[in-house]
Amino acid sequence: VQLQASGGGLVQAGGSLRLSCAASGATLNDYGIGWFRQAPGKEREGVSCIRTNSGRTYYADSVKGRFTISRDSAKGTVDLQMNSLKPEDTAVYYCATLVCSDYGPYGMEYWGGGTQVTVSS
Repeated sequence: VQLQASGGGLVQAGGSLRLSCAASGATLNDYGIGWFRQAPGKEREGVSCIRTNSGRTYYADSVKGRFTISRDSAKGTVDLQMNSLKPEDTAVYYCATLVCSDYGPYGMEYWGGGTQVTVSS
């Protein structure tokens, strides 16, 4: 499965962006999908994930209440709506197929190329 993340960009603090994760020639409807981010000099952080069947979701405390992960079943994509963005959200964002638990993502298998999100203060 080849994944591709898109939708990044430059936004002012308080603004919004919507990221999308898609698979080349396939649908993500049958996969648990998660979003991760990595800022320069920092470890990769699991931001959010969504399960396959139940649609249950997980959010890191750092984004809870501001980010929303969802599936577009018609398109076979998984989106991450990011609102009230902060400068500390600046990072390269990646999506991956994985197992999504109530405690966070694990078992990452396929990764997409990243998309840069930059939030200016």
